[in-house]
Amino acid sequence: MTAAADWRALGTSVRLVTTDPAALGSCRRLLARHLAEVDAACSRFRQDSELVAVDNSAGRPVEVGPLLAEALAVALRAAEATDGAVDPTVGSAMNALGYDRDFSRLPPDVRTALPAARPVPGWRLVTLDRTAGTVTVPPGVRLDLGATAKAWAADTAAAKLAEAVGCGVLVSLGGDTAVAGPPPGGGWRVRVQDATGPVDEMPARGPSTTIRIRGGGLATSGTTARRWRRGGEELHHIVDPRTGLPARGPWRTVSVAAATCADANAAGTAALVNGAGAEHRLARLGLPARLVANDGTVVTTPGWPTPSSEPGPASPAPTGAAA
Repeated sequence: MTAAADWRALGTSVRLVTTDPAALGSCRRLLARHLAEVDAACSRFRQDSELVAVDNSAGRPVEVGPLLAEALAVALRAAEATDGAVDPTVGSAMNALGYDRDFSRLPPDVRTALPAARPVPGWRLVTLDRTAGTVTVPPGVRLDLGATAKAWAADTAAAKLAEAVGCGVLVSLGGDTAVAGPPPGGGWRVRVQDATGPVDEMPARGPSTTIRIRGGGLATSGTTARRWRRGGEELHHIVDPRTGLPARGPWRTVSVAAATCADANAAGTAALVNGAGAEHRLARLGLPARLVANDGTVVTTPGWPTPSSEPGPASPAPTGAAA
């Protein structure tokens, strides 16, 4: 028997599931506190966040707390592992596209013309000194950890909660799902779909499936959920660091299972950016994945879990979105 709670934080949906219903209340309080701390450290929309302080440092080293240091370390590892397809220096490009505030406050249609294509500054310009506890970025470079911070937050939260309460825990932040502790019988049932929303309030849009996982993480990145218009064009939040513009490729959604949610999310986002042939790259990496093409065609790589046909509630793993 499991118990679940749903709410919103970090600009996205939150789902918490525990295998011990008695532990749900304490886990919810701990998770809400953790997500508030992550927001204060990593949000690019809060003028009082540590991340904004780094952006405004004019090239000087800035002391940061352990949360931001670890979140940035995860982002830099993702950038290196994906050859820069996932890059934390896309902040200025995001702002230029109009995504400069929480998505709920974003105007749906702006007439201003799109910026010209130009590469983002590049993750190698970021200096993280874990010993000194400082971060240095060149003047004008603005960071965005949206491609990695939610997945990392789900990983750390699931591990901490499972250790604290001694039962199985699932944490899903938008499309980023991490599990820890003993799973329920048969594993965790997770619905993979194109659109976001509470699992009990919204039917799946487009091709969807329900699978079971027993450990690690599952992340879904996509271009269908967070969209807006600017200069007469429809945009989404997955930015290609090579152009500073929304990625344009054959896939609209990529779901990946990996040892951690952060690894899964980095691989899925990179697949959207890299486009054609992403399914072969994921297969070579040994990562089970499900890719949905723009026309709705579904392609899976070896190891992708067999769909579960058993009835019962499933935890959502909807399209990922930047926090």
